[in-house]
Amino acid sequence: MSVREGSWQLSKDNMSEDNKSILNWVDPKDKSGEFKRQSSVFRNWIGSDDFPAEKDRYHLSHRALIVRKLKGLEDIIPFTSVHWHMGEKGWRFATKDENAPGANTTPDPVHDNYTHLRDIYFENNKDYGGRFTVPTLYDKKQKVIVNNESSEIIRMFYRAFDGILPEKFKSVDLLPKDLEAQIDETNEWTYNDVNNGVYKSGFATTQEAYEKAVKTLFKSLDQAEADLAKSSGPYYHGDRLTEADVRLYTTVIRFDPVYVQHFKCNIRDIRSGYPAIHNWVRNLYWNEDAFGSTTEFTHIKNHYTKSHKQINQFAITPVGPIPNILPLDEEVPAAKAAAGR
Repeated sequence: MSVREGSWQLSKDNMSEDNKSILNWVDPKDKSGEFKRQSSVFRNWIGSDDFPAEKDRYHLSHRALIVRKLKGLEDIIPFTSVHWHMGEKGWRFATKDENAPGANTTPDPVHDNYTHLRDIYFENNKDYGGRFTVPTLYDKKQKVIVNNESSEIIRMFYRAFDGILPEKFKSVDLLPKDLEAQIDETNEWTYNDVNNGVYKSGFATTQEAYEKAVKTLFKSLDQAEADLAKSSGPYYHGDRLTEADVRLYTTVIRFDPVYVQHFKCNIRDIRSGYPAIHNWVRNLYWNEDAFGSTTEFTHIKNHYTKSHKQINQFAITPVGPIPNILPLDEEVPAAKAAAGR
């Protein structure tokens, strides 16, 4: 199977010295030094003839949990969170004797003998050559991966199960028709420059690649700040919670605790440099349970700092910032001074 340029083929036996390490996020032979994300491989859709919408048929491994909760799908689609540590074999499931942080961080409940997410990928394709990514949406009846592209999984959840949902959840519309074109336009730069921009900055292996990525990242954060500053409500689009909020939140909530130091995204932090973004993300975390309850900072910080040996050889996890996210009514001194308080 072909892999996107700049990435490399992985195999079931990728622990041998002749194969590239899964933990090398940029191929050491790539002189550009740029992180190039692979395309997701499994791209099927719930609602098709092969994958009808049914209760307890599908299982979600990690992420997409915000939309799952907003749409009331907890009883329809169970999930398992992988352990925070990602080693040479990729994401692993927690063992029975571990007390790992986060909800449903357990052994694989579908396969008794599977220890790693990659076991599910090789179940589907013994010659699979890509990365073993989350989220992974799995069909327990057919024993196949439905999809591993997060942007498509969350859009499936918007409407695919409406026929078996109570009215209050069926009416939740995160992609309203009158905003769809605008959200799609925002998604383009949010994904490429912010969601992916932190990885392009952090995994860069040349100064030129890093500076190009980090400057683009902060230019896009400036755009998000401007958009949120003029919003007529607490969300990206005024008083309507939409996909734009979901897509941006997953990066912003990790920004100060992880990306500022670990990925060298330190031109500014959120809490002192972006007042509108700071108010927006705190409102989602503290006032919207689907966001706050699916955010586990210990899992987040341990994963990045203890799994990325290519950029943090000794796996040291910084203590700060303290706290991981500020209360709604508290500001850092720099922000207070800037506001004249």
